[in-house]
Amino acid sequence: MSTAPLDIFLPAAGLGERLRPVTNHLPKPLLPILGTPIIERILNRLTAVCGGKIGINLHWKAPLLRAWAAASPWHDRIVFFPEDPILGTGGALKNAESFLARPFIVHNSDILLDIDFARLVEEHRASGNTATLVCHRLPHLANVVIDAQGQVLDVENPGASRPDPSRVADKVAYTGIAVYSPEILGFLPAGVSHATVAWVAASRAGRKVRAMDFTGSYWNDVGDPTTYARGVLDALREGGETVYLSPTARCGRVDIDGYVVLESGSQARDGSRLRNCILLPGADASGHHENSIIGPDYVIPLAESDMQPSVHAAEKKRFRLSDPLFARHFEIPAGDDRESPDTPASPLWCDAILIGLGGSDRRYFRVRHDGRTAVVMECPREDPDFERHLSYTGFFRRHSVPVPALLAADDANKRALFEDLGDASLYAHLQLAHDDASVERIYRDVLRSLVTIHTTATRHVHECPLLQARIFDYNYFRWETTYFLDRFVVGARKLEIAKRAAVDEALHRLAQQVDAFPKGVIHRDFQCQNIMIHAGASRIIDYQGARMAPPAYDVASLLWDPYHRLDDAVRERLVDYYLAEMKAREPHSLDEKTFLQSLVACRLQRHMQALGAYGFLSVVKGKRYFLKHVPEALRLLKLDVAEARLEYPELGRLTALL
Repeated sequence: MSTAPLDIFLPAAGLGERLRPVTNHLPKPLLPILGTPIIERILNRLTAVCGGKIGINLHWKAPLLRAWAAASPWHDRIVFFPEDPILGTGGALKNAESFLARPFIVHNSDILLDIDFARLVEEHRASGNTATLVCHRLPHLANVVIDAQGQVLDVENPGASRPDPSRVADKVAYTGIAVYSPEILGFLPAGVSHATVAWVAASRAGRKVRAMDFTGSYWNDVGDPTTYARGVLDALREGGETVYLSPTARCGRVDIDGYVVLESGSQARDGSRLRNCILLPGADASGHHENSIIGPDYVIPLAESDMQPSVHAAEKKRFRLSDPLFARHFEIPAGDDRESPDTPASPLWCDAILIGLGGSDRRYFRVRHDGRTAVVMECPREDPDFERHLSYTGFFRRHSVPVPALLAADDANKRALFEDLGDASLYAHLQLAHDDASVERIYRDVLRSLVTIHTTATRHVHECPLLQARIFDYNYFRWETTYFLDRFVVGARKLEIAKRAAVDEALHRLAQQVDAFPKGVIHRDFQCQNIMIHAGASRIIDYQGARMAPPAYDVASLLWDPYHRLDDAVRERLVDYYLAEMKAREPHSLDEKTFLQSLVACRLQRHMQALGAYGFLSVVKGKRYFLKHVPEALRLLKLDVAEARLEYPELGRLTALL
């Protein structure tokens, strides 16, 4: 991408008073977001489109900002403008007037914003604007009065982002980002001032001072602990993660749940329990912490709703606990509706928080009341798996498969209430530092549950007709591999399949081979994001896709999982452990040779299914974070294609192009 000849100015002098005691240690621009300071995240975006110098004003914790700049990739482009006293958003620009001799962009260094900066710069350059203000329509902050063309007419309560409710006008909210032409500086007085002075003066002098509407784009003004936490968790969710562990953080044997972030130089000691916690540089945590920001000498408690990503906080719901779905579990008289949902602190109503990050269209909410919790599953009206989910839950529970208990169901509205298993998946658990022995222990626990599915559940499958009739057969195997070709090879990789007929013939033979192996009950998506770690033990979720198929498909899903690469030696021992457990439970029904033959074919199927899903979820559903798992899934597929190269040479030729 080519860069425009624009300079950058980052106001960074502020005291960050609402963020104390955090800012007693770090200035706001250096607060880390998953290992990267806010100011660095900003410059990564801006320098991709702006090729000029970088001005930064300084006051609070100036030595720390200078040290960061000296080690940054932009050290030779940065010019500092110290202030004492602080000059305000207008005074800072006037103080740097000699530096700002050509068009420049101003970006407050405590703002997280996701917009097309190239489009912003092009609009400013093409429009002849003196100022192009990045704005959005947030009524509670909208104090910039504009006309039908977006021209700024006035600013209510300058510097406070506080609208005047008595005034009826078209108003927008300023985001803290603007592109200016140098002539704007002529409308600023010397000394302390606010930038809004120049907007209004320039507009009244006939200059074009226009608001550019970016409503709907992500924006976060990091001003207090809640907005900072929200920025961190939004970054986590954007990456499809719930845990971040800095390479320089130290983590003992820790029990985690929810969102957990350990920034550089932080430490969580053995035996700690962390739930929805951010450990900042220098933090040293021990004991139990929940819904907190933890620093070197402080703990800032927050509400659980504040320790959620923006999308989750925005989708908070209120449930009536006397609804029959909840009444029994929460011991509320059914049908008691004396109070409205707006009644403050009503014992009959409860705020619920959206949970989960997966690829499903189902929505899950955690409900808390009087020390009890449960999870509400809400399914689309057309969801074909709702009835199956409830039927499978009862069946698996009866036969000791560790799935969550079904507490209540509302068939008419496709809702169900389940036991709360927390938010720590095996995938999240494995993000923390673990030695091979502890990893192997948890996988053995998971495999014991899998063996229960493959043996006990299979023996009793006649008790669950919905499951018994759901056969993973040739047609379904071919659907999976066609999904791979259409959604990943063509859809995500944009690759034209030159010899499609030959590839289809190979996949036809693969489907026939897998379909011929003995079938039992399988989970079908038995990977580490569908296994929860709750009270120290593994529990299984997302099992509504269970089918009758070769058991090796589940083993392939777990032990050759793109979400977590197992050490080859550990994987070999785990396969041996699975076989030993199967023989112990079903000594006469397991043919080890046949199982191992089926394992290679099932791995091929599973890897292609996973890649098809990643293509669909990233391209069609817009969940781009699934793309980060593609390299490992491709590596596994290519290894297995190489192992089966004599049987399926066309797959080798295809995968070589991916």
